[in-house]
Amino acid sequence: MPTLLLSARQTDDAQLLWRACIAAKWEVVRVHGWRVPTLPARDVAVYGEPLFARHVAQTLGLNLLEPPLDWLPKLPAHWRGREVRLTTLDEARKISERAFIKPADEKCFDARVYSTGKELPAPGLLPEDLPVLVQEVVEWTTEFRCFVLERRVLAVSVYWRDGKLAKSEDNVWSASEPELSNATQFCENVLRDSSISMPEGVVLDVGIIRHYGWAVVECNAAFSSGIYGCDQEQVLRVLRRTCSAD
Repeated sequence: MPTLLLSARQTDDAQLLWRACIAAKWEVVRVHGWRVPTLPARDVAVYGEPLFARHVAQTLGLNLLEPPLDWLPKLPAHWRGREVRLTTLDEARKISERAFIKPADEKCFDARVYSTGKELPAPGLLPEDLPVLVQEVVEWTTEFRCFVLERRVLAVSVYWRDGKLAKSEDNVWSASEPELSNATQFCENVLRDSSISMPEGVVLDVGIIRHYGWAVVECNAAFSSGIYGCDQEQVLRVLRRTCSAD
Protein backbone atom coordinates (compact mmCIF):
# COMPACT_ATOMS: atom_id res chain seq x y z
CA MET A 1 0.00 0.00 0.00
CA PRO A 2 1.48 3.41 -0.96
CA THR A 3 2.18 5.99 1.73
CA LEU A 4 2.02 9.73 1.17
CA LEU A 5 4.42 11.73 3.32
CA LEU A 6 3.24 15.26 4.01
CA SER A 7 5.15 18.08 5.68
CA ALA A 8 3.93 19.47 8.99
CA ARG A 9 2.67 22.59 7.23
CA GLN A 10 -1.14 22.70 7.16
CA THR A 11 -2.45 23.68 3.73
CA ASP A 12 -5.71 23.26 1.83
CA ASP A 13 -3.89 21.14 -0.76
CA ALA A 14 -2.51 18.80 1.90
CA GLN A 15 -6.01 18.32 3.32
CA LEU A 16 -7.42 17.56 -0.13
CA LEU A 17 -4.70 15.01 -0.77
CA TRP A 18 -5.29 13.47 2.65
CA ARG A 19 -8.93 12.87 1.72
CA ALA A 20 -7.89 11.51 -1.67
CA CYS A 21 -5.57 9.05 0.07
CA ILE A 22 -8.47 7.78 2.16
CA ALA A 23 -10.54 7.26 -0.99
CA ALA A 24 -7.64 5.54 -2.75
CA LYS A 25 -6.77 3.46 0.33
CA TRP A 26 -3.33 5.02 0.75
CA GLU A 27 -1.62 5.58 4.08
CA VAL A 28 -0.81 9.17 5.07
CA VAL A 29 1.95 10.29 7.44
CA ARG A 30 2.76 13.84 8.51
CA VAL A 31 6.46 14.39 9.06
CA HIS A 32 7.16 16.70 11.98
CA GLY A 33 10.59 18.25 12.12
CA TRP A 34 13.24 16.32 10.21
CA ARG A 35 12.48 12.84 11.57
CA VAL A 36 11.41 10.81 8.55
CA PRO A 37 9.75 7.46 9.34
CA THR A 38 11.47 4.32 8.09
CA LEU A 39 9.42 3.08 5.13
CA PRO A 40 10.13 0.99 2.02
CA ALA A 41 11.22 3.56 -0.56
CA ARG A 42 9.31 1.83 -3.36
CA ASP A 43 5.98 2.53 -1.61
CA VAL A 44 6.48 6.22 -0.80
CA ALA A 45 5.22 9.42 -2.41
CA VAL A 46 5.96 12.86 -1.03
CA TYR A 47 4.23 16.24 -1.16
CA GLY A 48 5.36 19.51 0.37
CA GLU A 49 7.93 22.27 0.15
CA PRO A 50 11.00 21.50 -2.03
CA LEU A 51 13.40 21.51 0.96
CA PHE A 52 11.15 19.03 2.81
CA ALA A 53 10.72 16.76 -0.23
CA ARG A 54 14.46 16.66 -0.91
CA HIS A 55 15.20 15.87 2.74
CA VAL A 56 12.76 12.95 2.63
CA ALA A 57 14.30 11.73 -0.63
CA GLN A 58 17.83 11.86 0.75
CA THR A 59 16.80 10.09 3.96
CA LEU A 60 14.93 7.26 2.22
CA GLY A 61 17.17 6.95 -0.82
CA LEU A 62 14.61 8.24 -3.31
CA ASN A 63 15.06 9.89 -6.67
CA LEU A 64 12.74 12.86 -7.17
CA LEU A 65 11.74 13.63 -10.74
CA GLU A 66 11.84 17.33 -11.57
CA PRO A 67 12.67 19.38 -14.67
CA PRO A 68 16.15 20.91 -14.98
CA LEU A 69 16.50 24.62 -14.30
CA ASP A 70 17.09 25.36 -17.98
CA TRP A 71 14.02 23.45 -19.19
CA LEU A 72 12.00 26.53 -20.15
CA PRO A 73 14.82 28.43 -21.94
CA LYS A 74 15.58 25.28 -23.95
CA LEU A 75 11.95 24.77 -24.95
CA PRO A 76 11.42 25.54 -28.68
CA ALA A 77 10.42 29.20 -29.09
CA HIS A 78 7.07 28.44 -30.75
CA TRP A 79 5.93 26.63 -27.59
CA ARG A 80 7.21 29.40 -25.25
CA GLY A 81 5.76 32.39 -27.07
CA ARG A 82 8.31 34.79 -25.55
CA GLU A 83 12.02 35.16 -24.86
CA VAL A 84 13.32 33.35 -21.77
CA ARG A 85 16.91 32.95 -20.60
CA LEU A 86 18.68 31.44 -17.60
CA THR A 87 21.27 33.60 -15.87
CA THR A 88 22.52 34.44 -12.38
CA LEU A 89 21.30 36.98 -9.87
CA ASP A 90 24.52 38.94 -10.34
CA GLU A 91 24.01 39.16 -14.11
CA ALA A 92 20.28 39.86 -13.79
CA ARG A 93 21.04 43.02 -11.76
CA LYS A 94 22.70 44.45 -14.86
CA ILE A 95 19.50 44.30 -16.93
CA SER A 96 18.44 47.80 -17.94
CA GLU A 97 15.04 47.01 -19.47
CA ARG A 98 11.72 45.91 -18.02
CA ALA A 99 11.55 42.11 -17.54
CA PHE A 100 9.75 39.39 -15.63
CA ILE A 101 12.36 37.89 -13.29
CA LYS A 102 12.03 34.92 -10.98
CA PRO A 103 14.27 32.49 -9.10
CA ALA A 104 14.82 29.38 -11.21
CA ASP A 105 14.42 27.07 -8.21
CA GLU A 106 13.59 28.17 -4.66
CA LYS A 107 11.14 31.03 -4.05
CA CYS A 108 13.74 33.24 -2.39
CA PHE A 109 12.60 36.55 -3.88
CA ASP A 110 9.41 37.79 -5.55
CA ALA A 111 8.71 36.58 -9.08
CA ARG A 112 7.36 39.67 -10.82
CA VAL A 113 7.96 42.34 -13.45
CA TYR A 114 10.98 44.48 -12.56
CA SER A 115 11.58 47.88 -14.19
CA THR A 116 15.32 47.13 -14.19
CA GLY A 117 17.59 44.58 -12.56
CA LYS A 118 18.55 47.16 -9.96
CA GLU A 119 15.25 46.43 -8.19
CA LEU A 120 16.38 42.87 -7.39
CA PRO A 121 17.62 41.97 -3.86
CA ALA A 122 20.80 43.84 -2.98
CA PRO A 123 24.18 42.06 -2.99
CA GLY A 124 24.89 40.10 0.18
CA LEU A 125 21.34 38.93 0.81
CA LEU A 126 21.43 35.95 -1.57
CA PRO A 127 24.18 34.02 -3.41
CA GLU A 128 25.44 35.96 -6.42
CA ASP A 129 25.38 32.80 -8.55
CA LEU A 130 21.73 32.07 -7.72
CA PRO A 131 20.05 30.75 -10.92
CA VAL A 132 17.49 33.23 -12.24
CA LEU A 133 15.06 33.15 -15.16
CA VAL A 134 14.64 36.38 -17.11
CA GLN A 135 11.56 36.54 -19.34
CA GLU A 136 10.10 38.93 -21.85
CA VAL A 137 7.07 40.68 -20.36
CA VAL A 138 3.80 39.34 -21.80
CA GLU A 139 0.18 39.43 -20.69
CA TRP A 140 -1.33 36.08 -19.78
CA THR A 141 -5.13 36.11 -20.04
CA THR A 142 -5.69 32.62 -18.62
CA GLU A 143 -3.40 29.95 -17.14
CA PHE A 144 -3.97 26.25 -16.49
CA ARG A 145 -2.18 23.61 -14.42
CA CYS A 146 -1.74 20.13 -15.89
CA PHE A 147 -0.53 17.12 -13.90
CA VAL A 148 1.26 14.88 -16.38
CA LEU A 149 2.11 11.20 -16.17
CA GLU A 150 4.23 9.63 -18.92
CA ARG A 151 3.37 12.46 -21.33
CA ARG A 152 -0.37 12.21 -20.69
CA VAL A 153 -2.47 14.86 -18.97
CA LEU A 154 -4.22 13.20 -16.02
CA ALA A 155 -5.68 16.30 -14.37
CA VAL A 156 -6.17 19.93 -15.39
CA SER A 157 -7.42 23.07 -13.65
CA VAL A 158 -7.56 26.77 -14.37
CA TYR A 159 -5.68 28.86 -11.79
CA TRP A 160 -5.23 32.38 -13.22
CA ARG A 161 -7.54 34.64 -15.17
CA ASP A 162 -7.19 38.33 -16.06
CA GLY A 163 -4.48 39.06 -13.52
CA LYS A 164 -5.88 37.23 -10.50
CA LEU A 165 -6.58 33.76 -9.13
CA ALA A 166 -9.44 32.11 -11.03
CA LYS A 167 -11.30 31.12 -7.89
CA SER A 168 -14.94 32.03 -7.34
CA GLU A 169 -16.42 33.27 -4.07
CA ASP A 170 -17.63 29.74 -3.32
CA ASN A 171 -14.04 28.43 -3.66
CA VAL A 172 -14.47 26.86 -7.09
CA TRP A 173 -11.70 27.00 -9.69
CA SER A 174 -14.12 27.86 -12.47
CA ALA A 175 -13.49 27.18 -16.16
CA SER A 176 -15.75 25.97 -18.94
CA GLU A 177 -15.40 22.51 -20.42
CA PRO A 178 -14.19 23.95 -23.76
CA GLU A 179 -11.48 25.92 -21.93
CA LEU A 180 -10.26 22.83 -20.07
CA SER A 181 -10.42 20.78 -23.26
CA ASN A 182 -8.38 23.37 -25.19
CA ALA A 183 -5.79 23.57 -22.40
CA THR A 184 -5.49 19.77 -22.34
CA GLN A 185 -5.19 19.62 -26.12
CA PHE A 186 -2.43 22.24 -26.25
CA CYS A 187 -0.55 20.58 -23.40
CA GLU A 188 -0.73 17.21 -25.13
CA ASN A 189 0.50 18.79 -28.37
CA VAL A 190 3.58 19.95 -26.48
CA LEU A 191 4.00 16.51 -24.91
CA ARG A 192 3.94 14.85 -28.33
CA ASP A 193 7.00 16.86 -29.40
CA SER A 194 9.73 14.23 -29.07
CA SER A 195 12.45 16.89 -29.10
CA ILE A 196 11.35 18.02 -25.64
CA SER A 197 12.81 16.22 -22.62
CA MET A 198 10.11 15.64 -19.99
CA PRO A 199 10.13 13.89 -16.58
CA GLU A 200 7.64 11.02 -16.47
CA GLY A 201 5.75 12.68 -13.62
CA VAL A 202 5.58 16.46 -13.68
CA VAL A 203 3.43 19.59 -13.71
CA LEU A 204 3.13 21.59 -16.92
CA ASP A 205 1.48 25.01 -16.84
CA VAL A 206 0.03 26.37 -20.08
CA GLY A 207 -1.92 29.49 -20.91
CA ILE A 208 -2.97 32.11 -23.41
CA ILE A 209 -0.76 35.12 -24.14
CA ARG A 210 -2.77 38.11 -25.31
CA HIS A 211 -2.18 38.80 -29.03
CA TYR A 212 -0.18 35.56 -29.36
CA GLY A 213 -2.21 32.53 -28.29
CA TRP A 214 -1.38 29.34 -26.42
CA ALA A 215 2.07 28.94 -24.86
CA VAL A 216 3.86 27.08 -22.08
CA VAL A 217 4.06 29.05 -18.82
CA GLU A 218 6.55 26.77 -17.07
CA CYS A 219 7.30 23.21 -15.98
CA ASN A 220 7.59 22.33 -12.28
CA ALA A 221 8.10 19.42 -9.92
CA ALA A 222 4.75 17.83 -9.08
CA PHE A 223 5.72 17.12 -5.47
CA SER A 224 5.72 20.82 -4.54
CA SER A 225 3.10 22.27 -6.91
CA GLY A 226 -0.33 23.55 -5.92
CA ILE A 227 -3.18 21.35 -7.13
CA TYR A 228 -5.89 24.05 -7.49
CA GLY A 229 -9.00 22.30 -8.88
CA CYS A 230 -7.24 19.22 -10.25
CA ASP A 231 -8.63 15.76 -9.54
CA GLN A 232 -6.78 14.78 -6.37
CA GLU A 233 -6.74 11.03 -6.98
CA GLN A 234 -5.12 11.61 -10.37
CA VAL A 235 -2.62 13.92 -8.68
CA LEU A 236 -1.69 11.05 -6.36
CA ARG A 237 -0.83 8.90 -9.38
CA VAL A 238 1.56 11.58 -10.62
CA LEU A 239 3.08 12.06 -7.16
CA ARG A 240 3.83 8.37 -6.87
CA ARG A 241 5.69 8.42 -10.19
CA THR A 242 7.81 11.42 -9.13
CA CYS A 243 9.45 9.25 -6.46
CA SER A 244 11.53 6.20 -7.31
CA ALA A 245 13.95 4.08 -5.30
CA ASP A 246 17.67 4.29 -6.08
